[in-house]
Amino acid sequence: MSEKSDFVYEKRGAIAVMTWNRPEKRNCFTPEMIDAYYAALADFGADESLLVAVVAGTGDKAWCAGGDLETMIPAVTSGRYEINEDPTKRIYSDLWKPIICAVNGFATLELVLGADLCVASENATFALGEVRWGMIAAGGSHVRLPRAIPWAVAMEILLTGRPIDAKRAYDVGLVNRVVPLDRVMPVAMELAEQICENGPLAVRTAKEIAVRAWNHEPAFILENALFARVQRSEDAQEGPRAYAERRKPRFRGR
Repeated sequence: MSEKSDFVYEKRGAIAVMTWNRPEKRNCFTPEMIDAYYAALADFGADESLLVAVVAGTGDKAWCAGGDLETMIPAVTSGRYEINEDPTKRIYSDLWKPIICAVNGFATLELVLGADLCVASENATFALGEVRWGMIAAGGSHVRLPRAIPWAVAMEILLTGRPIDAKRAYDVGLVNRVVPLDRVMPVAMELAEQICENGPLAVRTAKEIAVRAWNHEPAFILENALFARVQRSEDAQEGPRAYAERRKPRFRGR
């Protein structure tokens, strides 16, 4: 029997299916998982036979709860991941093929916001919880979220780090469908198949126009610069340490 892979990449006809497969850890990604994810996205973009991607998660508790702080923070501080030299290149940037998130349970908005459509289970919740551990998200969320939903709702999510449920996410326009848990993947695949019926060049160009017209590059540069300031702070070291030690962080504001 082969060893379980924490991230699975499959090609189902014209649809690429990428699955977070670490349910025992709420599908939190390790450095190896995020590397595999970026490799899958690159292959999806390059493979002419693939037209749409669906990003899923195993289990019923979480789609992807974000980075595993115990493994990701040492990787970042060791220099394995540098702050992107081109801060306008964020998750999914310059990938004009459509991406659908099939969210079951808790999801970090960092990986949802740059995608195009989202199907959520009735028990789904969405959050950007980095501030609770003295950090901020660095994948473009501070730029995308206030443009996607009302300012007050976006700021509540960004500043409290607390989740919103699937109904609230649907009401403010963060998700396209809310369905029973066992319907998440079927509905996501149905949407993917509908897109696949359309002209591939027209679909890619429609997305490219929308993204490039919407994308304000200086805003991403600002996020990148201020992320660096927070990343180097004492609080950013204390937060993950407290998380690993299962205690409340003792922040000092520096």
